[in-house]
Amino acid sequence: MAYKAPRGTVDILPDKSSQWMRLEQLLRTISAHYNVKEMRTPIFEHTELFNRAVGDTSDVVSKEMYTFEDKKGRSVTLRPEGTAGIARAYVENKMFANPEKLQKYYYMGPMFRYERPGNGRQRQFHQFGVEMLGVESPYVDVECMVMAVTIVEALGLKDVKLHINSLGDDESRDAYRKALQDHFRDSLDQLCHDCNERFEKNPLRILDCKVDNDHPLMSSAPKTLDYLTESAKQHFEKVCELLSDLEIEYVVDTNLVRGLDYYSHTVFEIISDDPKMGQGATVGGGGRYNGLIEELDGPATSGVGFAFGIERLLIALGNEEDDEEGIDVYVMPLGEEAKDLAIQITTMLRANGFSCDMDFMGRGLKGQFKSADRHHAKFSMIIGEEEVKNETVNMKENATRSQENIPLENIVEYLESHMEGE
Repeated sequence: MAYKAPRGTVDILPDKSSQWMRLEQLLRTISAHYNVKEMRTPIFEHTELFNRAVGDTSDVVSKEMYTFEDKKGRSVTLRPEGTAGIARAYVENKMFANPEKLQKYYYMGPMFRYERPGNGRQRQFHQFGVEMLGVESPYVDVECMVMAVTIVEALGLKDVKLHINSLGDDESRDAYRKALQDHFRDSLDQLCHDCNERFEKNPLRILDCKVDNDHPLMSSAPKTLDYLTESAKQHFEKVCELLSDLEIEYVVDTNLVRGLDYYSHTVFEIISDDPKMGQGATVGGGGRYNGLIEELDGPATSGVGFAFGIERLLIALGNEEDDEEGIDVYVMPLGEEAKDLAIQITTMLRANGFSCDMDFMGRGLKGQFKSADRHHAKFSMIIGEEEVKNETVNMKENATRSQENIPLENIVEYLESHMEGE
């Protein structure tokens, strides 16, 4: 039997993993600039967490989760998104008792959804997300959105615009939910089965339907902004004012509703028309979720966050050839005695902070030089019988092709002096 990776999963091979690491480092660097700390949560959680936090009317819970029973019959689920796990950890570890009320976290890692694989979409995919918990303020909403925009700008994406909307507070949502039900009630027979299911439980999900997306009823549906309470309206107006003051381009998109049930007030998506992503591609998005922590039996705590699919961010980076950094030294022994010395030297160099490798196969110089080139080595270190006898090495700087004999005790000093500023 020829084993293959399961459908919807991919191997990230060494020639691609360096690009992943550079993207991850960029995300970590920007997070540090915003004083956002990393939190790592389990890859699987009790199924009930996602039923309560994400909402059992969402496609994620109702259709896409990888759920199974463990050996004691407990229902567990591979995480389909990151916010629920962060919220659970926040409550379980009583992080709401920390003296610093605004707490900012990011997560990065694999998520799992059973859906049709496509370009930039896998069943095991990777996500970077940010959650800002503890303070309900339009300023925090904008802090979150500006961070998301900063990431996209750092990737060099063109033709990008921030789309924003408000779902309002609980009172606004209740009024809007009733208006939606009044709008769709007499035409349910024209909508898909899922829309009919959502009609009673969560009619906002109807607007997010992929099957009936082009139905005329969708474009004529009531708009959220018409049902905002006065306080919700003031919150959203302040968000818009702050974005304008910061000269962040945005579009008020009244059709924007997020796909998970815990959102309230500000929701947003970053849309790109960059040819690398495709016309109208969603790069990432998020919003405010004021009821999520209470839903998980924590104290009343507001939050706002966003998430990006890392595979989609890699598409944004483009498919240019990876500029491999290479290693500092490739050690080339000629003979058994030279090999004994070579392994001692490579161990010593690594202990001094240099990246290096050596030939283990006893090849001739020609084959070893080819390996040095493939590893993009800055230096080739040749050790033959004479070098072993004289306790020296022959050091070749590959960029300039200059060579000189270096005593063993001077190797580190030589490399440090020739690599200053790198």
